[in-house]
Amino acid sequence: MNLSNLQPAEGATTSQKRIGRGQGSGRGGTSTRGHKGQKSRSGYSKKIGFEGGQMPLQRVVPKSGFKNINRVEYTVINLEEIQKIAEKRNTTVIDREFLILAGMAKRKDRIKILGGGSLTAKLEVKAHAFSKSAKEAIEKVLGTTEIL
Repeated sequence: MNLSNLQPAEGATTSQKRIGRGQGSGRGGTSTRGHKGQKSRSGYSKKIGFEGGQMPLQRVVPKSGFKNINRVEYTVINLEEIQKIAEKRNTTVIDREFLILAGMAKRKDRIKILGGGSLTAKLEVKAHAFSKSAKEAIEKVLGTTEIL
């Protein structure tokens, strides 16, 4: 074996059309780009959403709705879930750290307690917000609420 009989492995290469290498190649002249026009020029690139001069769809379809940039997102937890987790872990204090460790909230979340379900245990609940029904239900069983 020597350099004169080296060949690439079977299927490793494909024959490429060598475009723009003179008239003798059969692909010279316009180099398969056709005559004149935007696509025949060097540096041509079609913009995303371009529809050939027709008004693009993203400009035709109207904007709708309103996005409040000051909206505060809460992770909501119902009273029945708090009741279950308090019985399971045998605790009376439900705060942010407890809910994070229990997997009910993430570190960056703001927590809101909702009044879904019933509460029987006397609990001390600390959260960022409470619904009116949740606050009443907690205080009804002589528990306390604290806003963080």
